[in-house]
Amino acid sequence: MSTRHHLLKVLAIIAIVALVFVVVFSALHLAESSLVKKNPVEDQHTSKTIVRDGVAYYPRQDITTVLLIGVDDSGEKVGSVSYRNDGHADVLLLAILDDTNKTYNIISVNRDSMVTMPVLGIGGRPADTRYGQIALSHTYGGGLEDSCENVKKTVSDLFCGIGIDYYAAMNMDGVPVLNDAVGGVEVEVVDDFSGIDDTIEMGTVVLKGEQALNFVRIRMGVGDQLNLSRMDRQKAFMDGFIQKIRGQSDGYLLDLYDKVADYVVTDCNGNAMADLASRFAEYSLDEIVYLKGENVKGEVFMEYHLDADALDQMTVELLYEPKK
Repeated sequence: MSTRHHLLKVLAIIAIVALVFVVVFSALHLAESSLVKKNPVEDQHTSKTIVRDGVAYYPRQDITTVLLIGVDDSGEKVGSVSYRNDGHADVLLLAILDDTNKTYNIISVNRDSMVTMPVLGIGGRPADTRYGQIALSHTYGGGLEDSCENVKKTVSDLFCGIGIDYYAAMNMDGVPVLNDAVGGVEVEVVDDFSGIDDTIEMGTVVLKGEQALNFVRIRMGVGDQLNLSRMDRQKAFMDGFIQKIRGQSDGYLLDLYDKVADYVVTDCNGNAMADLASRFAEYSLDEIVYLKGENVKGEVFMEYHLDADALDQMTVELLYEPKK
């Protein structure tokens, strides 16, 4: 493989990773904030081996996991000098590449999910834990690698301590940039946006500019205002976006990535990106899975209480296998 072709593959996978989560990415209105409170029951998932009904399971060796994070922060990715920042992780997707079946699954985690998360103190060192919406896990740290690592640890704990190989995070301002770069994304609008953006009409619409961001971002004042409904809109946007980029050349993806590179933070190095690129191209999407749970009105904001049994079953089925 030529050096240039290898470089294009490397950059293409950055674009693919960014695009996949951008199109399902949302950010709450900046006036929204989130609820944090002490966890009444500290849940520890640290063992690499787990036991269910007397059967021991260990992490699957034939998968690669990539955590995709959409951050409700404006502008380019710039770190904070503090150990706290204002960027919430409003979209959390765990992509699982299955080498045995040549497929990949995506687990979508509701940003309102109530979990235990690490709290970082001065110097970025772990200082405590809190129980709150999982979106807050990114607010600890300076907003760059340290915050992403904190999200990564939180999501890993959610799935019984499973290892997460890579992450990629992107700020919300990349959404309209990418939408317009492909000539707009066609979606079916089923919620009334008239009180938020009267340019988004009901029916089939090709989104332009800020319409794209509003479509995947806003929930307050739209429909039932639940995050689950917003996640449905994000999936619709993703489907339309993928149709626009399907079959495009490396050069096309490279150009798209150039437009959003300053909004992205990732720990995926060049060799890993090249490998992921070839596997994403070869594998087919199995399904997008949503964690089951219940929306509950908290003291101030909505909380999503996960179904512990369903979460455990999904974790075992997708991420673990029985010891032999």
